[in-house]
Amino acid sequence: MSSDQVPPERLFTTPNRDVRQTIVHLLSNMSDGREIRSYLQRFSEVDRSRFAVIKIGGAILADHLEETAAALAFLHTVGLTPIVIHGGGHQLDQRLEERGIESTKIDGLRVTDPDVLDAARDTFIEQNILLVEAIREQGVAAHGLTAGAFEADYVDRGKYGLVGEPTEVHIALIRSIVDSGAIPILTCLGVAPGGQIVNMNADSATRALVHAVQPLKIIFLVDVGGLLDDQGRVIESINLASDYQHLMAQGWVHSGMRLKLAEIKRLLDDTPLSTSVSITTPSGLVKELFTHGGSGTLVRKGELINRFTDRDAIDGSQVVKLVEEAFGRGLKDGWWGGLDLDTAYLSESLRAGAIVTRIGDIDYLDKFAILEDARGEGLARTVWAQLVADHPVLYWRSRTDNRFNSFYAEEADGSVKRGPWTVFWRGETDFASIAPRVEAIADLTASFVGDDE
Repeated sequence: MSSDQVPPERLFTTPNRDVRQTIVHLLSNMSDGREIRSYLQRFSEVDRSRFAVIKIGGAILADHLEETAAALAFLHTVGLTPIVIHGGGHQLDQRLEERGIESTKIDGLRVTDPDVLDAARDTFIEQNILLVEAIREQGVAAHGLTAGAFEADYVDRGKYGLVGEPTEVHIALIRSIVDSGAIPILTCLGVAPGGQIVNMNADSATRALVHAVQPLKIIFLVDVGGLLDDQGRVIESINLASDYQHLMAQGWVHSGMRLKLAEIKRLLDDTPLSTSVSITTPSGLVKELFTHGGSGTLVRKGELINRFTDRDAIDGSQVVKLVEEAFGRGLKDGWWGGLDLDTAYLSESLRAGAIVTRIGDIDYLDKFAILEDARGEGLARTVWAQLVADHPVLYWRSRTDNRFNSFYAEEADGSVKRGPWTVFWRGETDFASIAPRVEAIADLTASFVGDDE
């Protein structure tokens, strides 16, 4: 059996049987182990402490503790160690009510007097211990940092009381935990001058942590699966370069979602272009990280996708270079010149693109090309979203061994295998029309050298 044929549950080994079963469960909905290996290699190329910062809200800890621990254990088992920061606002509200302590908020910050701080400290430490123990039950080491990771100054002691804004992250302490082989679990408690413990806003603490770590991935675990559009559907991809102003102008983007988008933009403004934010559920975390289709909302700084309908406005040699590098194969002479071009979608960096042509009355996706170093950045989803918006009825074909086939299968309404090809379509329901189009597409001359042999 070749490495490409190894089933997902055998991709990784661990001495702990329970963790192996967890991995099998998490990978049960993934059909292509090559995707997993590709993303794993990409994530493994950065410094161990720079893989990901994961923010977990109190509601997730209350309702999804076990599956959150399982997902974190999976990442650790395959050699990736996230830095985790959690809140506990949901649990703190309950504890304050139980203790009969009144709590008010000003500008979204909880006014924190000594009684509120005592309740907050007890709550956050309790939630930290619960998560640490849940991860350890999966057979993976975890280390709680309930205080000492953040130094802070008072935001406005007269107005907010014992509320701090992080001023420094003791990154060496966090990295020492990662290097020891454990997952660091941080709370939103800081230490102000003089040693006073202060309550910190979770977004502020996460932003300071991201600034210090400069991670490849920033992940928010939520219970709704991502950011939702006006129909309540998960938005799969947001390219801030092209989408942010448009989204913020929509009437349905308000309150919590508006604040979340602004906070994510602020986070990404302070990170490298390669950094992205994933918003997903604990059970969808692995699919979001390791598959082209993902599971949740992927947000990136991104880059503009240029749309061309005039061949003369495009440098054909650059398109050929992109396609050949993405596929790792040479195109036949005259490929670009022989196309009946409908639309070309090309990213600013020319690391991703799609070429839609006309074959009779068919909108045909001739090439969908993503360079290896752009995979995992969301460019594929951004290009795809734009092209399918412009072409609601679309046909394309792919060789049986194409690594994008699992993504294509999710996006297509149907597919048929014809020889070495699988022909896909979306937006078409008339089978009398589909059948001859499938045959015509399957019989097209191959674009790459050697494909006709």
